[in-house]
Amino acid sequence: MKTINKISFQNIESIPQLIKDFLNQKIEGFEENTFSLDHVIKQIHLKQNSFTQNQRNILSETLEGQLSGLDLSSRQKENIENLKLPNAFTITTGHQLNLFSGPVFFVYKILQTIKTCSYLKENFPDFNFIPVYWMASEDHDFAEINHFKTENNYYETNEKSGGAVGRIKISDTFFISEFEKEFKDFVFGTELILMLKEAYKTGNTLTEAIKILVNRLFSEFGLLILDGDSKELKNEIKQTFKDELLHSSLYKTSKEKVEFLTEKYGKVQVNPREINLFYLSETRDRIDFDGNKYSIVDKNIQFTQEEILNELENYPEKFSPNALMRPVYQETVLPNLAYIGGNAEIMYWLELKDYFSKINIPFPILIPRNSMLFLKEKTLGKIERLHLKIEDFFQNFTTITNNKILEDNPVLAVLEEKENLLINNFSELKALAETTEKSFGNMVKAEEVRQLKSFKRMKKRLLHAEKIKQNEMLERLENLFLDVHPSKNWQERVYNFSVFFADHGYSWLETCLEEMEITESKLIIVAI
Repeated sequence: MKTINKISFQNIESIPQLIKDFLNQKIEGFEENTFSLDHVIKQIHLKQNSFTQNQRNILSETLEGQLSGLDLSSRQKENIENLKLPNAFTITTGHQLNLFSGPVFFVYKILQTIKTCSYLKENFPDFNFIPVYWMASEDHDFAEINHFKTENNYYETNEKSGGAVGRIKISDTFFISEFEKEFKDFVFGTELILMLKEAYKTGNTLTEAIKILVNRLFSEFGLLILDGDSKELKNEIKQTFKDELLHSSLYKTSKEKVEFLTEKYGKVQVNPREINLFYLSETRDRIDFDGNKYSIVDKNIQFTQEEILNELENYPEKFSPNALMRPVYQETVLPNLAYIGGNAEIMYWLELKDYFSKINIPFPILIPRNSMLFLKEKTLGKIERLHLKIEDFFQNFTTITNNKILEDNPVLAVLEEKENLLINNFSELKALAETTEKSFGNMVKAEEVRQLKSFKRMKKRLLHAEKIKQNEMLERLENLFLDVHPSKNWQERVYNFSVFFADHGYSWLETCLEEMEITESKLIIVAI
């Protein structure tokens, strides 16, 4: 395996402009929330002054309890203990509990978190930096996470859903036997099958399954796995939840930032609600307030103000943050410096800056995660033979294809020559027409538009004719595009990690870690 290119997000058309502007420090108020060593040291001082020893003790004890059933590495045990020390800080990423980790970018974001900690330790040896994976165990959209895809198959499990997905117990394991058929003959196929069977044993919850899998993959790197579905941790954020129930503070405080982002960049990623909390029972349902009573949407449950505050005081574990409140919960219970997330995640974190100020919690450094693409040498050879570059596949590929089809076309060359001649002739004619009566000048301009439209039509028809004539070339280009973008999407958003692990095992993880960028967000392309 060797890296053949690293493309900056600034040079990729499909990366949202908001992300590009954020990385370039072009969004006022967020300049110091980008990643740099100077910004990290400032963040350390902010977090030192806001995160108490008691919070550290609770976090360390909670992690010890949550991870007690796993075979922890010495680095993990050391990290759990180190969290009690005032010089220890976390770098965090979060993700849903996708079946067998879901798309492979799940692995990339965790590895980037791990490498960021190593990089910071090298630069600030007096501090400890601990990688944390935050499990989105309280999400309730099971259909989003109940499947994964390999090159040849789609795997899915069906369970009763509606509540927090992490609490769902595994009973449907048909996908395991099907997976075994696909991977049993690969070099590291047996390892993958054992991982799957160990994690998704009948009776395990999805939280337990992901913990087992992630620990198997990353324990040696010292990664800690944290489940927010915890009474001890929610006890730490009761006051913020109380304020949310009584005053809708997140909605009110983020309004200005949401309006700014909407006006400049279009629709925001997640719109705040007046109450950004769910109520957890056997299902997870939104909390609503009609000015008089609090009701649990889609359930026959109502509370007076006094009743719901008593419920929060006695059973904080029953209150679950939504997508916007979850970052607040995370930053409340962790001594966190930076969050590594996908573009969509970073975009909704940006909505929260003013709310963090209001509740006196340091807003973290935000790091858009790297992307990775693994391509076979055979595919890269085909791209080279067509005199294309891998960057072409991350621009407007329709335009690239059209240009390729019409490359060195003699008819196009004559058309463009005559079109330029026409433009020059009309330029002279318009200059003369301006010295005469106005209506004549308008007629000349209209005639130029009419004739230029004819050239556009001819070019369009020429392209259509050439596509028919060069059907084989067109098919090769389309197939190459699908090699790079399976299902017309980024590879990392489609394939599961097993596609790469099956042939290369843990050395593939080491390659990903080695090639991962820290100081800049990039697409990293590796030949295999």
